[in-house]
This record gives sequence, structure tokens and C-alpha cells, in this order.
Amino acid sequence: QLQASGGGLVQAGGSLRLSCAASVASGTTFSNYATGWYRQAPGRQRELVAAISISNITNYTGSLKGRSTISRDNARNTVLLQMNSLKPEDTAVYYCHAVYTKTGHDYWGQGTLVTVSS
Repeated sequence: QLQASGGGLVQAGGSLRLSCAASVASGTTFSNYATGWYRQAPGRQRELVAAISISNITNYTGSLKGRSTISRDNARNTVLLQMNSLKPEDTAVYYCHAVYTKTGHDYWGQGTLVTVSS
């Protein structure tokens, strides 16, 4: 189970930090989950924003590349997304995602709404 939080209303140019807390399946450990953040704006497809592997290799895509930082804390079963210099076009529901690397089973969080006003 993934619980995303940290969304809200922010003015353009502002920052937000999203957090995703994971309750992992019995017998597994968070360190074996590759994680990432996706977003979906109204009328658009869900898209990858950032991902971090079990080896802490990061990957950024799309327009938030260069303005966002993904990190993970395996001790706290948490993945964070720091977003800076936000723009109105960053407005979307942001979802955390995790893949158990030993089986490929994946999980989605419920999403947290980010609204950037101009």
C-alpha cells in the first residue's frame, strides 16, 4: 500500500515536496522495490516524472527534469519528490508507484493533487 501526501496549492515559482509512505507486503522489504512518481493532468495520459531504482539510480523525464529531485529512505519506507520552480503546467495529480523487483508486481498510490497558480 502506498500513501502519497504533500500536494496542495502553490504559486508559480514555488516548491513542494511530495512524500510516499509504503506499507510493503509481508515477507518483502522496501529496499527491493523500485519506485517512482507519475503525474496525470486533466485530459492527458499519466506520465513518468522521476524514478529511483533499488540501487539509487535516478531517472527523470518530461518537463520537470532539472526542477525535481527524487530520493528514497529505505529505513522509513519512503520515497520523496522535491519539486522546485513550479509552473502552472505542472498542475496534475501525482501518483507514487512501486515495483517489487523480485516478481515485477507493481503498486500505485492514490495520488495527491498539485495545483500551481499563475
